[in-house]
Amino acid sequence: MNAPAREKVEVVSFGCRLNLVESEAMRRAAERAGHSDTIVFNTCAVTAESVRQARQAIRRVSRERPGAKIVVSGCAAEIERARFADMPEVAAIVGNAAKTEAETWRALKRGETPVADIAEARIARPVTAARIEGHTRAFLAIQNGCDHRCTFCVIPYGRGPSRSIPAETAIAQARRLIELGHKEIVLTGVDLTSWGGDLHDAPKLGLLVRALLKALPELWRLRLSSLDCIEADEDLMIALAEEERLMPHLHLSLQAGDDVILKRMKRRHSRRDAIEFCDRVRKLRPDIVFGADLIAGFPTETDPMAENTLRLVEDCGLTHLHVFPYSPREMTPAARMPQVARDVRVARAKALREAGERALTRHLDAQVGRRVEVLAERGGVGRTADFTLVATPDVEPGAMIEGVVAGRDGMKLRLR
Repeated sequence: MNAPAREKVEVVSFGCRLNLVESEAMRRAAERAGHSDTIVFNTCAVTAESVRQARQAIRRVSRERPGAKIVVSGCAAEIERARFADMPEVAAIVGNAAKTEAETWRALKRGETPVADIAEARIARPVTAARIEGHTRAFLAIQNGCDHRCTFCVIPYGRGPSRSIPAETAIAQARRLIELGHKEIVLTGVDLTSWGGDLHDAPKLGLLVRALLKALPELWRLRLSSLDCIEADEDLMIALAEEERLMPHLHLSLQAGDDVILKRMKRRHSRRDAIEFCDRVRKLRPDIVFGADLIAGFPTETDPMAENTLRLVEDCGLTHLHVFPYSPREMTPAARMPQVARDVRVARAKALREAGERALTRHLDAQVGRRVEVLAERGGVGRTADFTLVATPDVEPGAMIEGVVAGRDGMKLRLR
């Protein structure tokens, strides 16, 4: 992390893309309220390790910048408020319920401690569209919170119930992002496919996707973040089949490939549901590439159960894997179940990652000779439509280029 100028506000963001969007909104709100020499930590609580990393970072920054004011927000601070408040380095805690609101930061400037109960939140607070420094793709937060209670997950306690911004608000925000120069917009949320459930007439995500693409013909690319396959609606399927500007890449919240474990996780899909969904989408959109979240070593998981999850990589045709060794979280039912030994969890996660690397390698090798369109990002890399990483040396971030794939360098494609 680069040390911020002392007259500025810097936000250190952990975890999800939604946090990234909210971090930029917090930074702007804090600066407008007159805060300076302030560092805001927007924390994540998805694993115990993410909480540990946030606390470690707070201590390190406090040593490096002893005069800076440290404010902590995000899911870890919401769920474990007392633990962060007891840290001598922390000057204030800002909860998730109103952390992007201007009045929250004005109150904090006055020396008041704003308090709001995230469990009582019922309306999504739109985050004003803005360019996030260092990011080429734009992230549009259309949903927050979650009404489900997966047995391993603490996030509903940090984010509250599911809440959606109206379609017209999403379209206006997307138009603003295009005006700021973004060629690609990623729709994001805590439980993206639950978008619309709290709105009048309960529209589905597919309706919003089609409305955005119709209203914004100048948008080059629309991408979706993590999806729950069991909630995918027919309009979304139609959009995948018919809309070329909807990117052929879906990241699925699968978590496991064994039906017993899925039930113990309190997931709403079965192994067969996941496989059939991938098969159906692939028929509609042959160029589709799937990613997935997978948890290794969930409580009670046996070797055969773990093997079922390992085989899901092939059975669903997954390419981009995000693998977590199971992390016990207080307040969750899974933490009270019989635990799998840590070394076994680590070994199973390693096996999943290796399977993912093999799948990605096959995918990369299959791209040789194909013409691809790449959106260049910072760091000399870019992404194809299906989210494949491409080396783009000497290409301006934000530029859209085309080229023929010559081969791969490690896990990146190389163009001729």
